[in-house]
Parts: sequence; C-alpha cells; structure tokens
Amino acid sequence: MPPSSNVWICAAGVVVLVVGFVAARRELQAAAGLDKLVAVGRVLFAAPLAAFGAEHLVLGQVIIGAVPVWMPARLFWVYFVGIALIAAALSLAPGIRVRLTATLLAVMFFLFVLMIHVPNVVAQVHDRVIWNVALRDLSFGAGALVLAGSLGSGSRKFGENVAVWIGRGIVAVVLMVYGVELILYPQFAPGVPLSKLTPSWVPGPHVWALLTGLVCIGGGVGILIRRYCRDGATAVGLVMTLLTVVLYLPILLMASGVPAVLEGANYVWDTLLFGGAVLLVAAGAPKLRS
Repeated sequence: MPPSSNVWICAAGVVVLVVGFVAARRELQAAAGLDKLVAVGRVLFAAPLAAFGAEHLVLGQVIIGAVPVWMPARLFWVYFVGIALIAAALSLAPGIRVRLTATLLAVMFFLFVLMIHVPNVVAQVHDRVIWNVALRDLSFGAGALVLAGSLGSGSRKFGENVAVWIGRGIVAVVLMVYGVELILYPQFAPGVPLSKLTPSWVPGPHVWALLTGLVCIGGGVGILIRRYCRDGATAVGLVMTLLTVVLYLPILLMASGVPAVLEGANYVWDTLLFGGAVLLVAAGAPKLRS
C-alpha cells in the first residue's frame, strides 16, 4: 500500500468539497443559522463519495475482498464502483442531474446491503459491527433516496412522496439504533458505532459517546414527526459534522504509518458521509412556521 494512496483519497474528497462549496455559495448566502449547514448537506454527502471512489481505484486489490466470490470479473466491479462514486460526487457537488444521480446512488447502496451486508449479517449474526456497517450503507442509500424523492413529482408536500417517506423512516430507525449502541458501549468512538475506541487523549470520552447517542435518539424520533423532522435531522447532521472536524480529523492528522492514516481517512469521510445523508433528510423536510 503506497503512501500516495492516502494522498489521492484525501485529495479527491477535498477537491469535491471545494467545488461544492463554491457551487453552493448563493444558497449559503441566502440561508441563515443552521440552514447554512442544511444548504451544503449535498456537498458534505458528495465529497466522501469522491474519496471512497478514489480509494476503490488506488486500492482495488484490497477492496476486491469485499466483492462476493460468486461474481465474475470481481476487480472490474471494484473499479466500476470507484468510477461511479467519483461521477456521482462530480454530479452532486455542482448540482448537475442531481435527481438521476441520487436515484442511481440509492439503488447502488441498497444493492450493497442485499449482496454484501445481508450475507455477512447472516454469517455473523451476533457481531454488532457487521450489523452497524450494514445499517450505515442502508442509511447512505436512504439519504440518496430522500434527495431523489424530494426532487420528484408530488414532493412539494413532505410525507406524501413515497421515496421521501421510506428514506426518512430508514434514517430515523438507524439513528435510534446507533443512539442506543453509543449509550450501551460508550468506550467506542462516537458517530457510526464501529470498532474504534476513543483515543486516550480525548477528555471525557464516555461523555462524547453518551451525548452523541442522546442526540441520535432524539434526532431519530424527531425525523418521524413531521413538525420536527428538519430540526431533528439538522441536529444530528451538525453533531456528525463537528465530530468529523474536532475528533476524526485530528485522529487522521496524528496518525503515523500508512495503514493508520488510511484508517483515519476512512473514519473522517465515513462520518462526514453519514452526516451528509442525515442532512439530506433535513433538506427534504419543509420549514414549518410555529
């Protein structure tokens, strides 16, 4: 694994992040308060796609292990998905053919769940990390589904569009499950609850996890209630964005050695992608006046 692999992965994400912020400058100027974060939710969702797409291209021989063994031309599919992710990022960030791209992304992530994660869950049903990885990709697809549905016909009244309704329901359930896990296992790093322990240099590590868990549970409940959907999703999106910047980015910057840097980069982009998916739910919800 050459050191340049990490450079390409991070560079791809940063470039799309910059392009997206430039393209969204008018929306940012028009928005106020936390609506500014919602306005760039699509950008925060797009940049990690580019990073993971680059990862597929530079580390294809590693990622091929995740492709089902029964599939022909397994390495081809690794590269195909990498190119598809980069193309999706370059579509979403500047706002080109967004509905088509979001629809295809939703289909792709749901196929990942069915073809890769469901068999893994069945084989290791007691492994919470395997479950959480499956729920993570399910939420990525759900966020893309909400984005596609919110741009489709019949989407003016939130909740009447089937795609939006299904997508926000999935995200809400995933958030509540994650919230409970973060409370039950506060020793693990907050965000998407995987296997990484919170570093020893973090003050009050259990507090971070408990607070994040409470926000996830509250946000999940809020998403299911039409009146509080936008606020609940925005709160979770804010927390995930802050975790990316104040926790996982320092972990990446302090990492030593190519494997550790790669792990740090994956946690940065993974947490940001999850936050972006939740913010897509917020963007698809109406602003309700009190």
